[in-house]
Amino acid sequence: MSKISEMSKKYNLHSWSAQGKLNPMTVTKADGIYFWDDEGKKYYDMSSQLVNSNLGHCNKAVVEAIKAQADKMPYMGPGYAVDVRSEAAKKIVEFAGPDYEGAKIFFTNAGAEANENAVKMAKTFTGRWKFFSMYRSYHGATYATSSLCGEPRRWIAEPGAPGFIHFEGPYAYRAPKACKFESEADVTAYYLELLETQIQYENPQAIAAIFVESVVGTNGVLIPPNGYLKGVQEICRRYGILLVCDEVMAGFYRTGSRFAFMQFDIKPDIITFAKGSTCGYVPLGGVIAKKEIADYFDDHKMFCGLTYSAHLMGCAAAVATLDEYERLGIEANVKKQGKILAELLGAIEKKHKSVGEVRHIGLFAMLDLVKDKATRAPLVPFNSDPEGLMPKILGMLKAEGFVTYSHENMIAVSPPLIITEQELRDAVQILDKVLDSVDAMV
Repeated sequence: MSKISEMSKKYNLHSWSAQGKLNPMTVTKADGIYFWDDEGKKYYDMSSQLVNSNLGHCNKAVVEAIKAQADKMPYMGPGYAVDVRSEAAKKIVEFAGPDYEGAKIFFTNAGAEANENAVKMAKTFTGRWKFFSMYRSYHGATYATSSLCGEPRRWIAEPGAPGFIHFEGPYAYRAPKACKFESEADVTAYYLELLETQIQYENPQAIAAIFVESVVGTNGVLIPPNGYLKGVQEICRRYGILLVCDEVMAGFYRTGSRFAFMQFDIKPDIITFAKGSTCGYVPLGGVIAKKEIADYFDDHKMFCGLTYSAHLMGCAAAVATLDEYERLGIEANVKKQGKILAELLGAIEKKHKSVGEVRHIGLFAMLDLVKDKATRAPLVPFNSDPEGLMPKILGMLKAEGFVTYSHENMIAVSPPLIITEQELRDAVQILDKVLDSVDAMV
């Protein structure tokens, strides 16, 4: 263990971990889709860190924009109008498309804060107090957003904030055994019926908003079946419920479009974002409120505030990031490389007995690992890995120079959006090799 790693263990508390078991890698350099450890070993960053380094590491234009803003004015309180603050808001509203003309943004520091403030805005606007979100969803680790989450990381916050209700989102691969879907339309109809029934049980007039990850991220890259999100929107309109699309992970071209919701023929009332807005170079997130909601706060007090809301360094990074997406042709590259990734992962699914299902959209993918393809039994039980199989697999990948993360029984493949075809093929070849060993373990 290096001195830097030892110091990190001594003074830093690391996320989601028992601290005594950690041996954090010392990173000394990063560039493009790669980073290097203190021994000079190079790694493919195949999860874009936390699915936020969309432009890869050390993009010069974004770095220079941050430097220039630091020299000009690094900070000014959120109550003041500043050129870069206004420009960032304007560019992101325009990025959301013509349906959001007249919308406004409340900037935050991250995705969790974006969802936290979306909760408060929806509650104020509707006068209602209940919120629906999916099981197998992740919306952040603050108190309210922990309650929004539909997976085990919310348990530590329980008993949580009142009014947060979870429902079953579509996951056909792990649907109840009694379900015999004959088509994608069957999947959509089944999960929409579950949702509307639960809304009736919970009193529709009490529900302020339904939160959805447009494409569920960490919990499996669960892509909604055709017509599902449109059906959710119709249910929301029927009962006067707001639809909030969490685009924190799926936004900014990760799925191949500006925001993922754009691929599903819906117009959410509120959009939350973060990661890809600055690619992690400076923390920034935000809430996009459609015109009707934004106008409401002309005459009603908005109870949202942060010392670092619309931080100038973050806004400068966002402006430069959006410019770089356009200059580098990121949308076209995601569509091109997404097809190649689909081809490569399709071959992996067919070849490996440990891979039950691969789900992918754009450069956003997850491998669902299983003990048995016929039974679909997950490689490790839900919220349990007594033999440490998933960390072992990650360690095998890391040893070969492929770094990513796992969640439950799943392995993420979400590289920076600047990746080339050859880089993608070389990296997936490493994954293929390691899965040979996983097959033997199974």
